[in-house]
Amino acid sequence: MDEALKNRIVVILAILTAVFFFGTLSSCNSAIRYKTARDKEMAARLALEERTSKYVQEKSALEEKAKAKENEAAELKIALETAKKALVQNELVGQSLREELQKVTKLKETLDDDLKRALAGNKPKK
Repeated sequence: MDEALKNRIVVILAILTAVFFFGTLSSCNSAIRYKTARDKEMAARLALEERTSKYVQEKSALEEKAKAKENEAAELKIALETAKKALVQNELVGQSLREELQKVTKLKETLDDDLKRALAGNKPKK
């Protein structure tokens, strides 16, 4: 019986070894699948992080451009206001010059009339 007991122990140990061997293979296979899934997820996260970083850089560049355009618009607005003030001032000067021209024209007409009367009054009589 000693031999039969040894054979049973060997068979039981062989079965347990086979079970543990297949369990180990299954565990290794699961670990490889989890590692592959984790690597894919990490690659996806890195890609998303790179895209996010790129978008943040583009956003900051666009914000700088927008700020520059706003400053340019403000400068153009100031220049426009200055030009409007200069135009109004030029119109006022033009109006003043027109008024002066009218006064001078009236004075000239008055002087011409006075000169004509004076010349008509100094004509020798025939």
